[in-house]
Amino acid sequence: MVKNKKAAKKFSDDEFWVFGYGSLIWNPGFHFVEKMQAKIFGYHRCLCVASTSYRGTRENPGLVLGLDRGGSTTGIAFRVAKKHVNDVLAYLEDREQITKIYCPYFTKAHLIDGRTVRAYTFVARHDHEQYAGPMSMEKCAKMVASGVGEKGSSLEYLANTVEHLDQMGIKDSDLHKVLKLAQNIK
Repeated sequence: MVKNKKAAKKFSDDEFWVFGYGSLIWNPGFHFVEKMQAKIFGYHRCLCVASTSYRGTRENPGLVLGLDRGGSTTGIAFRVAKKHVNDVLAYLEDREQITKIYCPYFTKAHLIDGRTVRAYTFVARHDHEQYAGPMSMEKCAKMVASGVGEKGSSLEYLANTVEHLDQMGIKDSDLHKVLKLAQNIK
């Protein structure tokens, strides 16, 4: 989040970037003109959102990723052409904000080429009923293994995310462990 005017001047008004840390990495679903690996600070990727529609149901929630407080996260930043910004914002609102579990947020994203851009992303809300918070890997794996919703299984979601993180050279050992445990439950 841009906290002061001095920091805000570092961002270009002519650019709009979206930071993806989970399924947006492998399925952005919107038009972009550039994508690049990027890192943000202050938030980490975490299986902390109980999915009650896309990857689970109210009766049997799956588990998906959110950005949670602390640490850092490497993902993908997508630059959106100015003429598509409103369409992309509307698309992301429809996709990510069904239950308002996420708080839309602007943060500094440090691109792999050395640039720093202002990026739009979504942070998990601790005050929301779907916030699953920290839990054991075993409990995460059970939710991942059993959750199936409108967009498929939580297991498929996690496997796709881990595969694409691996392709980017980002090793997330906790996600690998949860995936392996969940695959063994199935």
